[in-house]
Amino acid sequence: MFSKSKINEPGPKPSDTETKKGADAKKGAGSDYKASGPKPAPSVLSSDLLITGNIKTAGDIQVEGQVDGDIRAHLLTVGEGATIKGEVVADDVVVNGRVVGRVRGLKVRLSSSARVEGDIIHKTIAIESGAHFEGSVQRQDDPLALGTKKMPTAAAADTPKS
Repeated sequence: MFSKSKINEPGPKPSDTETKKGADAKKGAGSDYKASGPKPAPSVLSSDLLITGNIKTAGDIQVEGQVDGDIRAHLLTVGEGATIKGEVVADDVVVNGRVVGRVRGLKVRLSSSARVEGDIIHKTIAIESGAHFEGSVQRQDDPLALGTKKMPTAAAADTPKS
């Protein structure tokens, strides 16, 4: 007839309480939008999707469609049928499809089906046999740093000084 409320039930085991307290402390610790706890699944941009604009995330992205814009992520996977027209910046970059633009990453991997038209700035790189690549390759200790933008052109140096 009467049921016990959950308030009166025995509490969680001490080890469970410690784990929850640690997770709660991590949530409020920083103002970044990085999630604590288990790693979320990658965002998947399907093959019928066209995005015009820049994408920025602290997580992982798998692109199967087309993106006309820059992408910044932790892990970027470019699917075999995907096309990215813009700069790619990520800790890990795996290219199975087409990228037209600069690629910057700590670890860059071009699979045998990759097609890259642009410069690659990396810390480590792997290029499989059969990959198509047009551009230059440059190794840097910190390829994600903002200072890796293009060097000023001669025209910029010729501007009059006041």
